[in-house]
Amino acid sequence: MRKIIAFLPVMLCIAWGCNNVSQRGTANASNKGKITAITHVHLIPMTAEEVIPDQTVIIKDETIETIGAADKIKIPEGATVIEGEGKYLMPGLAEMHAHIPTDQNGADLVKETLFLYLSNGITTIRGMLGAPYHLKLRERVNKKEILSPRVYTSGPSFNGNTVTSPEVAAQMVRAQKEAGYDFLKLHPGITLENFNVIMETAQEVGIPFAGHVPVDVGIRRAIEAHYASIDHLDGYLEGLVPAEANVKPNENGFFGFNFTDLADTNHIAALAKATKEAGVWVVPTQSLLERWVGPGSPDSLGHQPEMKYLSNQTVSDWISRKSQFMSEGNYEKATAVRFNKIRRQIIKTFYDEGVGLLLGSDAPQVFNVPGFSIHHELEALILSGLTPYQALRTGTVNPAVYFDAEGEFGTLVTGSSADMILLNENPLENITHLRNRAGVMVRGEWLPEEKIQQRLQTIAGKYTM
Repeated sequence: MRKIIAFLPVMLCIAWGCNNVSQRGTANASNKGKITAITHVHLIPMTAEEVIPDQTVIIKDETIETIGAADKIKIPEGATVIEGEGKYLMPGLAEMHAHIPTDQNGADLVKETLFLYLSNGITTIRGMLGAPYHLKLRERVNKKEILSPRVYTSGPSFNGNTVTSPEVAAQMVRAQKEAGYDFLKLHPGITLENFNVIMETAQEVGIPFAGHVPVDVGIRRAIEAHYASIDHLDGYLEGLVPAEANVKPNENGFFGFNFTDLADTNHIAALAKATKEAGVWVVPTQSLLERWVGPGSPDSLGHQPEMKYLSNQTVSDWISRKSQFMSEGNYEKATAVRFNKIRRQIIKTFYDEGVGLLLGSDAPQVFNVPGFSIHHELEALILSGLTPYQALRTGTVNPAVYFDAEGEFGTLVTGSSADMILLNENPLENITHLRNRAGVMVRGEWLPEEKIQQRLQTIAGKYTM
């Protein structure tokens, strides 16, 4: 089970200083066998909706070795101690619809993007537009040669331009399976005939496929085909249009926007049931649609604080593209509001009916800055009617289940990877508290907030010079 697009890490083997950290003994943080203790912390293990007070967590190398009441845990000699009193410790997040740069984009951009994800507590990334470079990157990450979120990656895009015949479709599937990609990424433009060959060959060789739903395929066929994940809720709004409306499918617009006023929300429950029964996961990327299609001012979005971590050219292009989209004849603010209201209703119904939801924001895309956009996505899930705990599950517990990696990440339990976010406030009370970090740990490497901010300032300075 995996998913789509492309952007991620290459080198960040930086020596991080630690604020509010004491040393016991002479353990060298770069040596194998290092021990870290986070003491007297409120634990949010995500195994249940609970906060366990006054806990100590012992990490050896990159794995959680012990969790228990602070007054019962003895701190090992030589451990690095991080004082957690009054703070909240939760698992790192997964960005399940990310873009990972390649070396062709430049080493600096790769490093910056990786850090933007890490700085916001994202410790797992699913790259949705893969390339051979990402296979090498994944290998280096797995060997811990690079300080990076763990990486899952698709292969290069399957789309109307690359998949030109059934023979090409089958060959591409086999080649990407042999190359070692985690899944296939589907884009628009694939004919139904070629899609069926992709599906059959993928099932034969044992590689999942995920992503967009081509218009010629349609949401119901996509569900029947057992996508590993359908991203962006692609095809679902079109699936709400009654047959008697007699629409031309290719006139659907951006994720069905042109069919908004034809959508019959009474069909949502049936689509939810079919999706659940087929075992198809869904990555809503609702923040992308809230920010791109929603009636928010392009200038206001382009001047939000996190935009300083991107080039002026990129942000200007986003402002221009959204301004143009909003000026087109078929764009109406009332329609945009209704469009996102329907999407939120789909999300809530899917959650209530047990459809597996995965946290993903499609960064970097219009006004979605890597790392920072995950906060917008969580807030969009809250707007859709999920509680903070339910929203956080989509980025912790659910990705681990999706990747058959329960107990490896996504929860704070003995034996799991030491991927964690240390927060100054409780995110189960208010999802915006996730922004108030004291630090991030990725596979046992501690990134204190002070050093995170220093690095972010350096990145911002590059684009404001």
